Amino acid sequence: MTNTTIYPIPGYPTVHLTEDSVQMTIRPMLPSDQAALLDFFRRIPQEDRFYLKEDVTSPRVIERWAQSLDYSRVLPLLAILDDRIVGDGTLHHRRAGARQHIGEVRIVVDPAYRNRGVGRGLLYHIIDIAGGKGLQKLMFEVVADVEEAARHTAQLLGFVPMAALPGHVRDYCGETHDLIIMERRLMNPAMSADGELLNYHPVF
Repeated sequence: MTNTTIYPIPGYPTVHLTEDSVQMTIRPMLPSDQAALLDFFRRIPQEDRFYLKEDVTSPRVIERWAQSLDYSRVLPLLAILDDRIVGDGTLHHRRAGARQHIGEVRIVVDPAYRNRGVGRGLLYHIIDIAGGKGLQKLMFEVVADVEEAARHTAQLLGFVPMAALPGHVRDYCGETHDLIIMERRLMNPAMSADGELLNYHPVF
């Protein structure tokens, strides 16, 4: 049974260029993306999927996501290139309580399309949407020594390391790594009132 809460997101779908000047579409996930999203996650190496909170290779997990989409709670943005999903970025937002002003970000990119600006494009647009929703902060977690590219990209877009939790996560082989917690304040002079980054001209 489908129980979704989806609605138009102003400005989306949108098209950007990758770093090698190929057009990439970024848009919110729809229930009809279920099969394509499962195929995307099955292309992610097992050692990368290990850090995710659910078994994203399970058809039941992806079916549940597709049939319970709620953009006000979790907004998944998809990067589409070569007629398939090559990146998934999610903005998690608590609608009530002490943390309702804070969003959490997660980004996953197909290994075959990394180092082309896919993750950077998704993160940029999540920042844009979060500002439009009135959020004041974004949080982004990266695994030290493993997700250094993601950490570098986040820093380019204004995220600042706020804390390091020593040995907080284990990798696929059982080795421990620090977890870096990064923060991006949205209400600052570098952004307009609607969340748009000022004086920034992205080429994704």
